[in-house]
Amino acid sequence: MSTQPSSQFAQPRIDARALLGLYDPADTTDWAPIRAAQLNAGSQLAVFLFGANLVGAALVFLLLASIAPLWALASWGAVTAAVGAAITFRRLASRSRTGHTATLADVRDTVLEGIALAAVWSVPPLAFGVKADANVALGLWIVLSVLMTASAVAMAALPLATLAFLGILGASIAVMLFVLTGPLLAAAALLFTVLLMLGCFVRGKSLVVIRAGEIALAERDETVSLLLREFEENSADWLWETDAQRRIVRASPRFAHSVGLDPLAVNGMPFLQVLAGPTWEAGNFAAGLRTLADKLKGREAFRDLLLPVQVQGVERWWEIAASPRFDERGGFIGFRGVGSDVTEQRASADKINKMARFDTLTGLPNRLLINEALARAMAEADKWGSRCAFMMIDLDRFKAINDTLGHPIGDRLLGRVSERLNQLITDNETIGRLGGDEFAVVVRDATDSARVEKLAQSIIATLSKPYELDQHTLYIGASIGVATGPRDGRTAEMLIRSADLALYRSKDAGGGTFHCYEPQLHVQAEERRVLEMALRKALQNGEMHLNYQPVVAADTGELTGFEALLRWIHPEFGNISPVKFVPLAEDARLIAPIGEWVLRTACEEATRWNHPVRVAVNVSPEQLHNPAFVAVVASALAQSGLPADRLELEVTESVFMKEGTCAIQVLEKILDMGVRLSLDDFGTGYSSLGYLSRTRFSSIKIDRSFVQGASQGVPEAIAIIRAVVALAQSLGMATTAEGVETEAEHLMVQDLGCSKVQGYYFGRPLPVEEARAIVNHGQRDAAAA
Repeated sequence: MSTQPSSQFAQPRIDARALLGLYDPADTTDWAPIRAAQLNAGSQLAVFLFGANLVGAALVFLLLASIAPLWALASWGAVTAAVGAAITFRRLASRSRTGHTATLADVRDTVLEGIALAAVWSVPPLAFGVKADANVALGLWIVLSVLMTASAVAMAALPLATLAFLGILGASIAVMLFVLTGPLLAAAALLFTVLLMLGCFVRGKSLVVIRAGEIALAERDETVSLLLREFEENSADWLWETDAQRRIVRASPRFAHSVGLDPLAVNGMPFLQVLAGPTWEAGNFAAGLRTLADKLKGREAFRDLLLPVQVQGVERWWEIAASPRFDERGGFIGFRGVGSDVTEQRASADKINKMARFDTLTGLPNRLLINEALARAMAEADKWGSRCAFMMIDLDRFKAINDTLGHPIGDRLLGRVSERLNQLITDNETIGRLGGDEFAVVVRDATDSARVEKLAQSIIATLSKPYELDQHTLYIGASIGVATGPRDGRTAEMLIRSADLALYRSKDAGGGTFHCYEPQLHVQAEERRVLEMALRKALQNGEMHLNYQPVVAADTGELTGFEALLRWIHPEFGNISPVKFVPLAEDARLIAPIGEWVLRTACEEATRWNHPVRVAVNVSPEQLHNPAFVAVVASALAQSGLPADRLELEVTESVFMKEGTCAIQVLEKILDMGVRLSLDDFGTGYSSLGYLSRTRFSSIKIDRSFVQGASQGVPEAIAIIRAVVALAQSLGMATTAEGVETEAEHLMVQDLGCSKVQGYYFGRPLPVEEARAIVNHGQRDAAAA
């Protein structure tokens, strides 16, 4: 076991230089009040020191009166008295100036006092003692030794001044004795002086240690007093005690004040009656009071028991704890405990709880509270064998409004949406906001499915009505997915997932409608998940390849190029359609690496063609929204050696629909390389003449739907093709008709003015070897077969 003293009671380490006042140590000790204590201790014995100097001077005068001139002794005595008086007055005057704190200079300056006093007292032994006989010198040594001892006692609190005085005077006495008697007595005088100086230093250090401890204790006492005062003024805690019959005994004033009763009147009252207040007679107790009664009856210790208490008509919340008490014979004598008023804390906790469960923007329950409400609804449905429902609502066209008019308008629109939703629900439903523009409804009793569907239709109709905000008339809609529990999910998580899948179906249907969950949706979602996992490994497993579809001149049928088309053959799932895996690749953020592979592969293949025809590569909007795509194109051309004018990138109108992107800048940089640009599927989306004039397209591709419509004599389709051809010719662009499958369609698009054609009539998408053979051997007829 360690024998080291506890750090709590260990003597503090005092630096000797700091004790003497030579420097300020860089520790945690505050030396200012300690130095003030040193000066104050010196001032307390200043009068005693002055008296000792006067008595000593008188004795020296009597000893030396027979051997020294009286005028000299009188002069020395006057100087000694003057120096002693000056030191005394100086120390008494410093008491008010250094009452609580003192500087390093204040303590250091006291060494001048010690030197001055030692100087005047060194005169008798050095000026008169060396000429006296041994008896006189011995008497002088005794008187000065007594004076040194008295000074060491009186000035120990100021060790620097005391050590200076003792050292100088002791050396003077040693010189006197050495001259008169030799080295023996001189050494004795020096030894006495050293011992006296050592004792003075030790005593001075002890005084500093004591004072440091007193200061620390005072600070601790002051801190404790402040804490106790703070507790008394602000704390709501109080003590309580009952006897064996559960009646209050020795009620504290704070406890009596907490219950609003007189301290004398509350003694002897049943503890439960005091806490129950007006409900005591009716017996309508709160659950917390019933728990307390059970604990008291069972004589069980308890803690953190929360219960409501009526105090002068106001409900307060208390938290109490207690332990049973027993006498020395083991007999039960009552309870003793502590209580605390936690009304404010509970209000804060309720506020925090509300903030954690309610949306700050709309005031509706948030995702956490909706999940809790759904869990309760499912538990009730399971208990009673009924059904509950969960609706997931997604606003249509909200993002466009948020992006164009700004988030403040979007936030206010969400507030209006929440107001309309609140007007539709009853006590049977709980509505909340999941986040963004997603809302949800929990239907506790959904046994009437027609009522649930009617509510979904009402929500769509209500939210689709126009909104007036800041002189803007805004139109949005809503898509809803509905799942019914426990049929569509045995847990809240499963039911939410089912409603989410139904919502996806509503969005895919164009929005503005609702769909109920069907098991097939889960199958499709699982198929999508498995397909995504396979797609992530398709490139590295070598499962993808390119086919090339010929593009020919409309008038001569001469081959002008190929469009590279991506194909995926999975070893287990077989040939997977691009219609299925390309959108999946875009959603899963896999389109960039796949698109880069397509670009590099197509460029490398085009360099193997003897005839300098072009190769067209479809580019996803996600690729163009990345500035690094410019470097990808440049790298593909450089590594393959393909001339830039033989590469044509095909983009769709959706590239220009997303504001605030760098797609236009990316396209401009790619065009500056000499790469050609083609607009694919023109007319099928939000066709705009603006970006046609701003972007240097080399050709426009007319979608196959217009070609098929025109072949069937649809006037609108014919008019659109003619308009597109005229527009392209006026802008110096070529036109490519897609999906030409018959000779009649070929002749029709040729008559309508299309520059190039593409379709099964001229060739299906061909494997790389066949496409290479067509180019290298000029087998145009084979391509048309």
